[in-house]
Amino acid sequence: MKKKIFIIYCWDGYPEYCWYPWLKAELEARGHEAIVSEMPQSHEPRINKWVPELIKQVGKVDCDTYFVGHSMGNQAIARFLEQLSEDQVAGGAVFVAGFFDRLTGLEDDPVVRSVVQEWLETDIDFSKTKNHLGKNVAIFSDNDPYVPLDNADTFEKEFGSEIMILKNRGHFSGTDYKELLEVLKKLESIGV
Repeated sequence: MKKKIFIIYCWDGYPEYCWYPWLKAELEARGHEAIVSEMPQSHEPRINKWVPELIKQVGKVDCDTYFVGHSMGNQAIARFLEQLSEDQVAGGAVFVAGFFDRLTGLEDDPVVRSVVQEWLETDIDFSKTKNHLGKNVAIFSDNDPYVPLDNADTFEKEFGSEIMILKNRGHFSGTDYKELLEVLKKLESIGV
């Protein structure tokens, strides 16, 4: 059965960045529809811009709808799912380098501080989000300079996520990451 997968990129991301085009091509080669969502102002991602954009792009969610988030993209997916009507449940998600608790190693800049504060301090109803989320996996690196591993606890507790911790993979971004096979394998494991 054909699935629809939305790939939501990171802060400062764009559709052609790092492993997103590879994942899109791999999913399409398997007969699925894959969309790397174009998010507004990725240099200064804001809840009031990203969540409405996802609502517009995704439309109705059902068991054949899946999500892949990278870093800030995970926050956007969770907050999007929180907004759904009771009858809408996604097939699942793979969260890569996600965070809800804290970030480290960011530049000391007023805009950066403001963006981080907004996402970390704006309440989210995890139980509502979980009610709209099928099987899910959260992937972390043991040396991520921005997302400390203790963020994994929230994914496990609040979403029942399967946790995967990889060694020495940083933030899963940059020119070194043209593909990320673990994401594809985990999508397959949850039903894609």
